[in-house]
Amino acid sequence: MHRTFDPWCYGSVALDIAGADRATPQALQTRREQRLRALLQAALRSPLYRRHLGARAAQHVRLSDLPPLHKSDLMAHFDDWVTDRDVRLDDVRRFVADPANIGQPFLGRYVVWESSGSSGEPGLFVQDATAMAIYDALDVLRRPAPRPLQRAFDPWYLTERIAFVGATGGHFASTVSIARMRALNPALHTALHEVSFLQPLPRIVADVQAIDPTIIGTYPSAALLLAQERLAGRLRVRPAEVWTGGESLSHAMRRFIEHAFGCPVVDSYGASEFFTIACECRCGRMHLNSDWVILEPVDARGRPVPPDTPGESVWLTNLANHLQPLIRYDLRDRVLVRSAPCECGSTLPVIEVQGRCDDTLWFKAANGDRVPVLPLALATVLEVDAELFDFQLEQTGPRKLELRSALHGAAAHQMLDKGRHALSRFLAQQGAAAVHIGTHSACTYRPGRSGKLQRVIAARTSRLGATRAD
Repeated sequence: MHRTFDPWCYGSVALDIAGADRATPQALQTRREQRLRALLQAALRSPLYRRHLGARAAQHVRLSDLPPLHKSDLMAHFDDWVTDRDVRLDDVRRFVADPANIGQPFLGRYVVWESSGSSGEPGLFVQDATAMAIYDALDVLRRPAPRPLQRAFDPWYLTERIAFVGATGGHFASTVSIARMRALNPALHTALHEVSFLQPLPRIVADVQAIDPTIIGTYPSAALLLAQERLAGRLRVRPAEVWTGGESLSHAMRRFIEHAFGCPVVDSYGASEFFTIACECRCGRMHLNSDWVILEPVDARGRPVPPDTPGESVWLTNLANHLQPLIRYDLRDRVLVRSAPCECGSTLPVIEVQGRCDDTLWFKAANGDRVPVLPLALATVLEVDAELFDFQLEQTGPRKLELRSALHGAAAHQMLDKGRHALSRFLAQQGAAAVHIGTHSACTYRPGRSGKLQRVIAARTSRLGATRAD
């Protein structure tokens, strides 16, 4: 048995999760409070959190008494952060440096994935079997089923062909989860497929076409491009569902994707810090899994904002992961908690999320064709190939880009130069001809149209959110 999966724990958690979305607010609060106490007690095994909590007893401290922590603070003290003294940062880094380890257990018992560094700082996250059981159960039981009869006869998706279009070569949460599921159940080898979004669009289309998926899972920006290819007749698949996550999905994008594919779009909200934060219900509302994760929307000064008011950031507390405690962790997304209950009947809070809102860029090929490049593909190239995480990339013309970083000094110039070369190679592979890339260090980033920091900004935007350079 794969030691990252505990069937008894999964069964127990699944029973609790199955009933919690109809529990009373008081019952949900009791669950949260009990789990918070258990998390704080576990955190005392972390030298970092022992210092953080001070002399306060875990059973009496209030969450509001604790200051927030940032990814950079935690990563700088990784070895003191984790509660298992066998988990060391150098060992984790060596583990994720080897692609052969994707989906394999670290130290024989833990799942490891890395964040994309969208906030300017990469992260490494380690989960034990209990945390994975909770993530698995939330994902299976709270994801809406557009085809309930199909799910009743095939709850584990064994008869589906699922195509995940995304970053496939790194230890990212989605890629690790797919590899882990294949290891747990070899029957899923024929159900789960991956398509790299680092390929030129025609190659992506050909790979998806070859899979002929019943379900497509990807990011909203990629789903939008695939929908455009479907309407143009170059992609001839007819999925029964499209799953999206990882970026903001506008109502216009949802309508366009659903029209193009003739099937429902199911959106979710998750992060490397907590795999399934919120799931859509049958009414299309996003419900926070508040029995296992606490979100605190705050303003720019870190003060709580009232319901129905969007925060400037949100602090996350992960009640599932006792190995690497995340308590009032600054997630930097903008979240609004609705005060009104949902008509679906669930008592889980309804939230609205403004996550990543980067633009797809469009360039001109040598033959005059327009070449789209996904924002997450550009970010992946800069992070993986150039190890540049602190950047903003702006398109200033049909064949012009500005690569900026807030970093200073000679090291910044070297990283930007490495990033420029990595982008040039990648864009040439995509078919974008002779793109000039300027670099600038020690920059102050300008906000995007929404006011939230964007890492990839287009010259102009179309009415559906796909960007155009011509």
